[in-house]
Amino acid sequence: MTTSTAPLPRAPLPVPAAPPDASEQGPHRGWLLFSLFSLYVIWGSTYLAMRFALTGFPPFRMAGLRFLLAGGLLYAGLRLKGQPGPGARQWRAGALTGFLLLVVGNGGIAYAQNLGVPSGVAALVVGSMPLWAAIFGAAFGQRPGRAELVGLVLGFAGVALLNLGGDMSGGTVAALALLVAPMSWAFGSVWSRRLPMPTGLMTPATQMLSAGVMMTGVSFALGEQMHGTPPMKAVLSFVYLVLFGSLVAFSAYAYLLRHARPALATSYAYVNPGVAVLLGVVFAGETLGPLTWGAMAAILVAVMLLARGKR
Repeated sequence: MTTSTAPLPRAPLPVPAAPPDASEQGPHRGWLLFSLFSLYVIWGSTYLAMRFALTGFPPFRMAGLRFLLAGGLLYAGLRLKGQPGPGARQWRAGALTGFLLLVVGNGGIAYAQNLGVPSGVAALVVGSMPLWAAIFGAAFGQRPGRAELVGLVLGFAGVALLNLGGDMSGGTVAALALLVAPMSWAFGSVWSRRLPMPTGLMTPATQMLSAGVMMTGVSFALGEQMHGTPPMKAVLSFVYLVLFGSLVAFSAYAYLLRHARPALATSYAYVNPGVAVLLGVVFAGETLGPLTWGAMAAILVAVMLLARGKR
């Protein structure tokens, strides 16, 4: 599942380096390692950044601005480098997967956190994404092996235990949003391999631009309003989400989906919760109950079983 991901006005800042265009060269070990670091550490930190950003921005307004800025910067940079723009079929594919990954996936996380779900719990639920990916993969003809079946049972037991643990604050709506978010992200990730996606980094650019437009529309439809000037912590967190959570980490995810095994590309799912929980405890004073720690252990073991089975 920031995202994630993950979940955004500023003076001009240098655009961080992104992995090279996959259409021009094969995978490079250094870029693979950098992409994994981006997913493990940066995406793990975006849950806390989203929590801070939501103190000054409504959820869908924040996410819509985030992806419009990140996608616009990436698209403009690629066009200035001479990369041709996507065709109509590629824009449709980018919009479809952008809706699944970002509008429903990332937007659901931001909405749940805005209702009070702790950042560590949100990351833990999103960590169940490979369970859904295995199910959708089976629907596309990739039948799970014995280890994967054990992982699926254990993982869903962990999700059930998490709901019993009492740390899933925010009520039924928040729980539903967190349940749908990783499902949508998993389906979008699996389906994207069968769609005529744009080449190279133009894939995340079209996805973020399309999702940004859709999320802005959702924000206006819900009547979201800004209440005064956002605090500096919210603004800095927003900028962090734009530059690192979106431009760097989401581009790295697209790079891994093209150049690495699916098990490796989704392995961030059992690293992000630990990073998010640690940061939430240290910087936001979040606490988790014993049942939630047990749920975390079950989900992480389940995801590792799935990764082992896919390997």
